[in-house]
Amino acid sequence: MKIITAKIDCSADKRIAADDMILTSDMPTAAGSRMLDGYMSLFSAEAVTRLADAGYNVAMKADVGEFSVDLIGETSYNGTPAVNGVLVNPACEAVKSGDAVAAISLDVNGAIRRGAAHAGLVCIKPTYGTVSRYGTIPAACSGECVSVTAGSAETVSEVLSVIAGHDDKDGTSLPAEKCEAAAKINAPVKRIGIVKALCEGADEDVQAKLDGFTAKAKAAGIEVIELDGSGLVAARSAWNVLMSAEVCNNVSRYDGVKYGYRAEKFTNLDELYTNSRTEAFGEVIKSVILYGSETLSTDNYMKVYDKSLRVRRIICEIFESFFEDIDALLIPAVSKMAYTEEDVRADKYMAFTENIYTAPASITGLPAVVAGGVQLVGPALSDAALLDAVKRIG
Repeated sequence: MKIITAKIDCSADKRIAADDMILTSDMPTAAGSRMLDGYMSLFSAEAVTRLADAGYNVAMKADVGEFSVDLIGETSYNGTPAVNGVLVNPACEAVKSGDAVAAISLDVNGAIRRGAAHAGLVCIKPTYGTVSRYGTIPAACSGECVSVTAGSAETVSEVLSVIAGHDDKDGTSLPAEKCEAAAKINAPVKRIGIVKALCEGADEDVQAKLDGFTAKAKAAGIEVIELDGSGLVAARSAWNVLMSAEVCNNVSRYDGVKYGYRAEKFTNLDELYTNSRTEAFGEVIKSVILYGSETLSTDNYMKVYDKSLRVRRIICEIFESFFEDIDALLIPAVSKMAYTEEDVRADKYMAFTENIYTAPASITGLPAVVAGGVQLVGPALSDAALLDAVKRIG
C-alpha cells in the first residue's frame, strides 16, 4: 500500500489526505495509473486551496485504483492495497491510522464509500455541484463528486463546510444559495425507508449492520419503514454505461504526446498513440475504454447510451416519489464487510456488480452518507440533514 507523504510536521488535527485524483502543486498526482506516473500539476484543486486558506494542511496523497473506477483501489499501478490479504482503501487507512484527521477523495464509482464502510468511518458524497471539481482529474464527470471521509460526522461536517460552496471555475457548480441550503438542516430526518431490493444481495454481516443501524435509528425516535424500490436496481447497469462512456472520452487526452507516459518504440503517430496507451493503461481501464467506445458507436448510441440517460431520469423520479413520504433511504454500501485479494483475482470486474449499492446516488447526484457500515441517501441538498441524522443515531 502506497501513501505519498509530505509536510507531516503540521498539527495532527489539521492534516488532510487527498486521494490521487485531486491535483496538488507540491505533490505528484497520478490517478493510480502508469500513464500519469510522476505528473506534477502547476496548480492545486479548489478543494485543496480552500482547505489551506482555512488552516488545514493537505499533508499526504493517498493512492487510488486506476482513475478510481475499480472496487476499492486494487487496480493501482503501485500495486493492490491490502493488509493480510484483505483489501483496504489508502485514504481510509490514512484516517483510520490517525495520520490524517480527514480525507478528501474523488468518488467516481463508490470506492471511497466502500472503503469507509469497511473501515468503520463516516463518509459523505455530497450533493452534486456543492463542492467544486476544479482541479480534479476527470473520469465520469456527470456523477463524480469530491467526498469527505473522517472518523466522525462532526469532523466530516467541519471539513465539508470548508470545501463546499459555489466556484466560478467549475461549470457544474451550483449557485451559492443552493450550496448554502445544503449546509443547513432545513428538515431533519424523521423517517427512513429501507430498500428491500437492494438488501437481498448483502451477506449476514452486512444485514447485521443494517439491523443495528435500524435499531439505533428507532431508539433515536426515527421511524423506519420497508420499501420495495426494485426499480433502483437498474441504476447499476445505466451507471456502468454512462461512466464507461465518460471515462472513454476523458482519457482520450492521454496520447503520449503532450504529457504522461510515452512509449519508447514507435515509428509513426498511430504507433505512438497505440503503444503508449497499451503499455500505460491497466486491464480494467482498457476494458472500460473499449466498452465506453462501443456504447458511443453509431450502432449503440441510441439503444445503449441514450437509453441509459433515460434510465437515469427514471431513477431520479423513483427517488422523488420516495422522498414524498420519507426523508432518507437506508441501503448497504457493500455486499460484505471485507474484500480479499482472492475476490478480485476471481472477478477483476467485481466493481461493476458491487456498485449496485453506490450507483443510485452516483447516477442521480444525490447526497449519500456512509456510517456504521451502511449508507443513507437523501434528497438533493439534504447533506447537513443526513450528517445530523448520523450524529443523532450514533
